[in-house]
Amino acid sequence: MVDSSAQQPTDNNGSTKAWSGRFSEPVSDLVKRYTASVFFDNRMAEQDIRGSLAHARMLARQKIIGAQDLADIERGMAQILEEIRRGELQWNLDDEDVHLNIERRLTALVGDAGKRLHTGRSRNDQVATDIRLWLRDAIDQIVSLIGDFQTNLLNLAEQHTRTAMPGFTHLQVAQPVTFGHHLLAYFEMTVRDAERFADARRRVNRLPLGAAALAGTSYPIDREFVARELGFEAVCENSLDAVSDRDFAIEFTSACALLMTHLSRMSEELILWMSPRFGFIDLADRFCTGSSIMPQKKNPDVPELVRGKTGRINGHLVALLTLMKGQPLAYNKDNQEDKEPLFDAADTVIDTLRIYADMITGIRVKADNMRAALTQGFATATDLADYLVKRGLPFRDAHEAVALAVRAAEARGCDLHELSLDELKGFSALVGDDVFGVLTVEGSLAARNHIGGTAPEQVAAAIVRARSRIAKA
Repeated sequence: MVDSSAQQPTDNNGSTKAWSGRFSEPVSDLVKRYTASVFFDNRMAEQDIRGSLAHARMLARQKIIGAQDLADIERGMAQILEEIRRGELQWNLDDEDVHLNIERRLTALVGDAGKRLHTGRSRNDQVATDIRLWLRDAIDQIVSLIGDFQTNLLNLAEQHTRTAMPGFTHLQVAQPVTFGHHLLAYFEMTVRDAERFADARRRVNRLPLGAAALAGTSYPIDREFVARELGFEAVCENSLDAVSDRDFAIEFTSACALLMTHLSRMSEELILWMSPRFGFIDLADRFCTGSSIMPQKKNPDVPELVRGKTGRINGHLVALLTLMKGQPLAYNKDNQEDKEPLFDAADTVIDTLRIYADMITGIRVKADNMRAALTQGFATATDLADYLVKRGLPFRDAHEAVALAVRAAEARGCDLHELSLDELKGFSALVGDDVFGVLTVEGSLAARNHIGGTAPEQVAAAIVRARSRIAKA
């Protein structure tokens, strides 16, 4: 008779795989390295322990394991957690992933109780739970950091409610705005970002544990108890979907991509504004680098890297969408590839928000240069058209009259307000002595005195409202 135990493949340390009884030869070292995830999914170790403890307490509550088993599991997990936090736990490639590494260490510490922990669950629902726990923590951190960024943005905007600058369309001077008003546009973008993360968190916060491999379990488990233990708002209703769904990861990464897109747009403006051709701002030296050959250079490396890292996040989103698009139900090994893009997306967003919040405090505004730029593009032309309309001229006729005035000013190399009253009357008899009031920058700004407008009073009021809307985790 053949000794079946002799047929079981073993790890390099002599222990059998969790699934090894089915196989007649060991996994090759190359396959081990190719399929293992422990060296990147070990960052979910604390979440794995939290999930396992909740599962163990449920098993004991349901009389599936004994009270002594639970006590042993809790004691062993407490020691493992300390080992992890001290950096003492040795992660073993032969145990494939964070889950088996922790289970193997637990069994070494507490014996059979460690082997009983996996009763009623699979690594499929275990990893889905760990990812959701980890991602929930990451979302809370990101929302808090968005709030820090918003606070510093509003502080800067408050200093510049009356600092005039050109507003641009097509990167051409369009109309006067205030720098504070311009900054508030980015506040609004990040409000939507925070809302997206908070909304995604609701769908993250559903418990897959209890789905087991794909069909549920025959043990009398209590999923609602585990959900309460772990702070989940609900349980996943379908076992097949629970173990195979990665919508929440895609949704999170999409929110990351949009946030990074907003910060990339702001980065592009900071880069342009810092250029001598604009000269609107300067960044603190700690966010810039020099050149190895040109001693005069001060390069805005941080905003440039934000632009570049945005492309990486977009790539992660496409990678996750592509990962899921062809998978049949239920769990497939493909899903191991969800973690690295997800982790990197979160890390990149967290680091970017931290550095951006600090970088905002290091912006020095060159208000005189902003003001001077308003004389270069006929920024108050629309105000002159509005003036004529208010005096009874149809808008299309007013538009044509002002266009002719702009052409004349351009030929003379001056701005509209530098034309004489008689010259302006030549374009429309409706022009009066009060026309120069609307052609000033202050007049243009003051005229936009409504919610969402760039009038300094409105910008100040918007900042007050914004402070009550700052994102909070």
